[in-house]
Amino acid sequence: MADFVDEKRREMEARLKELRPLVDEFHRLESAVAALAGVGSAAAPAASPKPRARRAAAPARRKSTGTGKRGRPKGSGTRGKEALKLVKGRPGITIPEIAEAMKINQNYLYRVLPALAKDGLVRKDGRGWHPADAA
Repeated sequence: MADFVDEKRREMEARLKELRPLVDEFHRLESAVAALAGVGSAAAPAASPKPRARRAAAPARRKSTGTGKRGRPKGSGTRGKEALKLVKGRPGITIPEIAEAMKINQNYLYRVLPALAKDGLVRKDGRGWHPADAA
C-alpha cells in the first residue's frame, strides 16, 4: 500500500510541476486584464475576474498621513539631479551617453528624463536632451 501511495504522490508532484508555468501565466494575464479594464475603449468593461483567495489575513494598517504612494517621493533621488547636471553641462546629450557617464543602466534614465521634462527642467530634441531654459 505504501508503494502505491508513494507512486501516486510522485505522479501528482510531476503534474504540479508541469502545470506551474500555466498557472503563473494565468495569474499574469488576469492581472493584465484587470489593469486594462476600461482603458482605451468606450465599450462596456468585461466582467472582472474573481479575486484570488488570500493565504493569510493582512495585518491591520496604521492610518497614514502620506500621499498614499509607496516608496520615497518622486524626484527625491540623486540620479535625477545628476542627470540634470549632465544635461546642463552637455546640451544635446543622449540617454546612452548619460548612462555611460553615470555608470548606470540606460533603462533607468528612460523614466528619469521624461519625469524631468514633465517638471519643466529638460526638453528632448531628437535623441538629445537639452536644459529647458536653453531655447
